[in-house]
Amino acid sequence: MKCDFCGKEEDLPFTCNYCGGTYCAEHRLPESHACRGDLSRRIYTSPATSRSWEGSVSGTGGGHTSPYLFSQKEVRDIIIAWAALALAFTIAYSGGIVGGSLVGIGGFPELFFISFVAVGSGFVLHELMHKFTAERFGYWAEFRMWVTGILLALITSTLGFIFAAPGATYISGYNVTDRQNGIISIAGPATNVVIAFIFLFVELVSGGLVHDIGAIGFPVNLFLATFNMLPIMPLDGAKVFRWNKGLWVAVFAPLLLAVVVLFF
Repeated sequence: MKCDFCGKEEDLPFTCNYCGGTYCAEHRLPESHACRGDLSRRIYTSPATSRSWEGSVSGTGGGHTSPYLFSQKEVRDIIIAWAALALAFTIAYSGGIVGGSLVGIGGFPELFFISFVAVGSGFVLHELMHKFTAERFGYWAEFRMWVTGILLALITSTLGFIFAAPGATYISGYNVTDRQNGIISIAGPATNVVIAFIFLFVELVSGGLVHDIGAIGFPVNLFLATFNMLPIMPLDGAKVFRWNKGLWVAVFAPLLLAVVVLFF
């Protein structure tokens, strides 16, 4: 999709809340594209680049129509990021280069399946909860993979650890209040907490492969929730801290304590 102002190709253009046009990041603000809309009246439109796909559902929120739709590109990006993250964790859990994962191990397919379910699900559901919450407020949101982040995750995994940033949910729309931004942000870590305790229950009541999935899914999701609640931009915690410092402390403090006890 081309920017209505400069003609630059943009995968996920920003939609002006006043004139309804679509613009690149440089010209997203009304003053940057000589907006001809009524700046006293905010409207909502969804980007023309987002196409519904079979099986999507719709809902409303915030006084606006907010369809829970996935574009074909978004579905592709989610699948690639999910699989790449699972592969990275598989390599790291099997020891990286030192552990011989790059020359093949007998349990590689099983470990990939465990990582795909236990780790990938936490990442994907975290990002989708950001998307759905933003759409409840009437904003358009889509997930985009970050190729550099995926490559970084795969490279670091060969050393036995992971620095993972395979993608993020991008929100199109401005005049987002601190409260809305805080709620959208905390939805991701809160989802990881719920998933973590589901995996803990699975670990406690099952055996074999299912037990292994729970044993990995619980600490990983608890760590993801804690890490994302750090009050450092662009992490979720920074936006929650700006909105409600008391709530941030109430959420982050027990998470940090749990991680310290669990890992140290």
